[in-house]
Amino acid sequence: MQHFYDGQIRRYITQMVRLMSNFSYKDGKGNLTVIPVMYGDLTRQVANIIRENSENKIPSAPRMAVYITGLAMDTNRLADSSYINKVNIREQAYDSDGKEYLNKEGKNYTVERMMPTPYTLTVNVDIWSTNTDQKLQILEQILMLFNPSLEIQTTDNYIDWTSLSVVNLENLTFSSRSVPVGVDSEIDVATMTFNTPIYISPPVKVKRLGVITQVIQSIFNESAGTIELDLSRPITSAFDDTPVPKSASVTTLGVSNTGTPGGGTVTETITSKEITKSGADLSISTAHDNYGILVMGGTAKLLKKGIVGAETWTGYIKSLPFNFDAGVTNIHLRRDGVSNEIVGTVTINPMDEYELTINWDNDTLPPDTIMHGPNGDRNKIDYIINPLKTSPTDIKSGNPRILLLESIGDTSNVDGADDWKNSDNTDLVASANDIIEWDGSKWHIVFDASTDDSTVVYTSNLNTAKQYKFVNDAWILSYDGEYPVGTWYLNY
Repeated sequence: MQHFYDGQIRRYITQMVRLMSNFSYKDGKGNLTVIPVMYGDLTRQVANIIRENSENKIPSAPRMAVYITGLAMDTNRLADSSYINKVNIREQAYDSDGKEYLNKEGKNYTVERMMPTPYTLTVNVDIWSTNTDQKLQILEQILMLFNPSLEIQTTDNYIDWTSLSVVNLENLTFSSRSVPVGVDSEIDVATMTFNTPIYISPPVKVKRLGVITQVIQSIFNESAGTIELDLSRPITSAFDDTPVPKSASVTTLGVSNTGTPGGGTVTETITSKEITKSGADLSISTAHDNYGILVMGGTAKLLKKGIVGAETWTGYIKSLPFNFDAGVTNIHLRRDGVSNEIVGTVTINPMDEYELTINWDNDTLPPDTIMHGPNGDRNKIDYIINPLKTSPTDIKSGNPRILLLESIGDTSNVDGADDWKNSDNTDLVASANDIIEWDGSKWHIVFDASTDDSTVVYTSNLNTAKQYKFVNDAWILSYDGEYPVGTWYLNY
């Protein structure tokens, strides 16, 4: 057994010494003197030391001495020794740098307390006095406190279930002198005997509190398994319990407010899809709250039963057994077609607690696809424009690369829109979802949506910093959209 000492009996003695401290007596001149208290009985050896080995010197008085005279197991208070009591503790978070407590939860623990062993502690208190008046003053101050007991507390530890006890006055010997008194000593000793029920506790077991916040289950078709008779158990294929959207949340692009050339505002309409697992007949994700999220650019809102902003992020985080650190806590997204998790640090918007602000880690985003053009290889676009509503005249000087929302020009049309003509007066003919680039005199199609559909293509808009991908003949936001429960989580 490992060495263990917690000073439990010592704490009871300390409390008894404190209990007898700060009493005083008044001398003949009216002066008040505090009576000192020490631990230890007045044996011959101690008395000889106090007298400095001289018969001509007497111990100073008045004073009080506290010492143990008995310690016995109290069988009447014995209980089940195998009993274990569990207490869950939640600390308040503490900022070690600022040296202050924060207004949020800190670490969580589970404390397992084992049944302590009961004992009865017997303590004597000797009161030394030089005359009867001193003795009476001291006794009167002490005795009025016991009727018949006084409660003590050995520690202010919240989880110490043995900290409270009582002190019972059992006996009082008024004088140590015999009759006749004689002249051997001027010190008279009155002895009070106290009993106090105590407990001696074994060490407690402290565990960090962990809470399961989400359970993901895959349900498979039993017919897909085989049975090996030598093992007497069915063997089924292994699947990764990581739910992802069945298909990416589709975002339809549109344009409004096109009064300024090249300045059209892109509007987005999100169509969410259900989630499933490849190889599984059904995927069930169970969380303590079952919230999804709606991610739009650099923000996210909680989603439940089709209601965006169903709960504040402050309220959601309080229900979790973790510490939320603004700018440190990460959000992780699982997206169909993306092998890795998309990650970003988060903070709660102080002006809108329904909104979580996300700073995306660009290294976790899918890389943009390099597209060859007349001005060199690039992987980003400058604008998203509806050519039927917006003129490119004012932005041609920068040789822009543009994603078209609608088709422009037609091979059967002999005279197309003047603003979209090449310098040689030929018409631009391009389809919706194409990416075109101006080389200073002519438009070039650098991405043909009608033919380049074999692989997923990624590109980012330099104006909005949003990333899009082309899949299934449509451009969609690469990570924006709805994330059902099980496809996102916060990493504390």
